[in-house]
Amino acid sequence: MKATHPMQLSDVFTHYSGDLRIVEEHLEKKYRSYIDLIPGIAAHIIASGGKRLRPLLLIISSDLCGYRGERRQVLAGVMEFIHTASLLHDDVIDHATMRRGKESANRVWGNTASVLVGDYLYCMAFAALAEDEDPVVQKLLSYTTTVMVEGEIVQLVNVGNAAIREQDYLTVIERKTAILISACCAVGAIIAGASQVQVEALSRFGMKLGMAFQITDDTLDYVASEKEFGKAVGGDIREGKITLPLIRTLTKCSAEEKGMIRGILDRRAASAGEIKGLLDVINRYDGIRYALDMAGRFISEGKKNLESFEDSIPRQSLEALSDYVLERRL
Repeated sequence: MKATHPMQLSDVFTHYSGDLRIVEEHLEKKYRSYIDLIPGIAAHIIASGGKRLRPLLLIISSDLCGYRGERRQVLAGVMEFIHTASLLHDDVIDHATMRRGKESANRVWGNTASVLVGDYLYCMAFAALAEDEDPVVQKLLSYTTTVMVEGEIVQLVNVGNAAIREQDYLTVIERKTAILISACCAVGAIIAGASQVQVEALSRFGMKLGMAFQITDDTLDYVASEKEFGKAVGGDIREGKITLPLIRTLTKCSAEEKGMIRGILDRRAASAGEIKGLLDVINRYDGIRYALDMAGRFISEGKKNLESFEDSIPRQSLEALSDYVLERRL
């Protein structure tokens, strides 16, 4: 079925609202436990306003390939559990205090509880995969979660490393973020019984989308307000994370400016004035524009992988989500 007009983000969520509601029910049912701490922490982050991008991508991809059965909602919930578990662990590693505009779980309940509930969600995800009994999906998600952890480790090794190269950064975001988004699209095609060509096309689409998503996420850290973005502006550099706008700046700026940046990285702290000075330097060398231009190229490359699919509501939905990644403020 074709859309009668170009899909907007609101149209996408309206069209798939029934599926997403069922996913929410699956999530709530699965994280129930007699241990009050588990649903408390799980609900704190799962119900904290995330866009459900990953479940939505799986549902739309399966729809694009002609499948509308229950497995897509169950497996969409699996993807959200994997994503949420990774967020709980990330916030502990990063010593984060905010997540989506509210206190992070580790700030409220402590690191130990956050790590253990993250482990619990991973276990619930793989228990659901065992019940699904699809070895192809199981193998893909086993590989995916392994690569995600590798990405986190590579990022950890590079914390505070002002000499990190652009390619190193791209490798990290491919492994820690894009790989799961790619898997969501691929799984949607797999459960639809799509051809290998279609599975690979959607996998590539998801990988490009995931790269753009993380680049824009990292760029928003320097340009969005705390109210919009849900965490303090400049939070990444305070944590020692060096992302694309800063990598670009470090290749262009003066020795004095590099010294200022290294000082912030070494201290893992910066005043409001220092952050303003850093933003001025990044803008002077077009770090923000450089990063957003690269994200735009990834989106364009990703959309090309949809050209082999007929024009339809699900294809236009994937295209609308791609546009949203570049335009988003949250």
